Amino acid sequence: MKTKNKILEKLKKKIEAIGISTISEERKKVLEPLVEYLQQKIDKNEVAQLNFICTHNSRRSQFAQIWAQAMGQFYNIPVAAFSGGVEVTAFHENAVEAIKRAGFRVSAEGEGNPVYLVKYAEELAPLKMFSKKYDDNANPQKNFAAVMTCSHADETCPFIPGAEKRIPIKYEDPKEFDGLPEQDQKYDERSEQIATEMKYVFYSLSLKTT
Repeated sequence: MKTKNKILEKLKKKIEAIGISTISEERKKVLEPLVEYLQQKIDKNEVAQLNFICTHNSRRSQFAQIWAQAMGQFYNIPVAAFSGGVEVTAFHENAVEAIKRAGFRVSAEGEGNPVYLVKYAEELAPLKMFSKKYDDNANPQKNFAAVMTCSHADETCPFIPGAEKRIPIKYEDPKEFDGLPEQDQKYDERSEQIATEMKYVFYSLSLKTT
């Protein structure tokens, strides 16, 4: 495996500390289609494009995009991660704070639906994170996997134009804890769950490429 030293140091320590033994066999079955899709791309020497789709593209799909890109870099698996929604809102400030606590460097440009520049590696350009529809021009229009991160989006969008594969990997929405004392804890838990599962996916692939 190649060096991982491009990853931001605090984030690198966070990733190294994440344990994947907590993932149940049932959940591994849910993740297996994503592992298989990425493996097919690796076998063809292609960069896998993943579009994580949720209703508002404000929390879960943003977490998934960010963690998938970081894990791809950590394990030296070529991937281009994107995200989108059925509706446009904004990358929610509570989710933004959660990724900051995890070790990402974040700066914002604009208001209303700001663009957040999320830095995960020293020598690479930051991810440009903002709420957008799944078919926004910023996202791939073909040759990608549509990863459905919530039930509503999965049911509302039975067909995603241009997607090679549709993979449901659903997560509970932390927004129900907005404004409550346990808000930050619950956002961190959801971010860490997604980070853990993305680590499992990319770690599994790294075993096959070393």
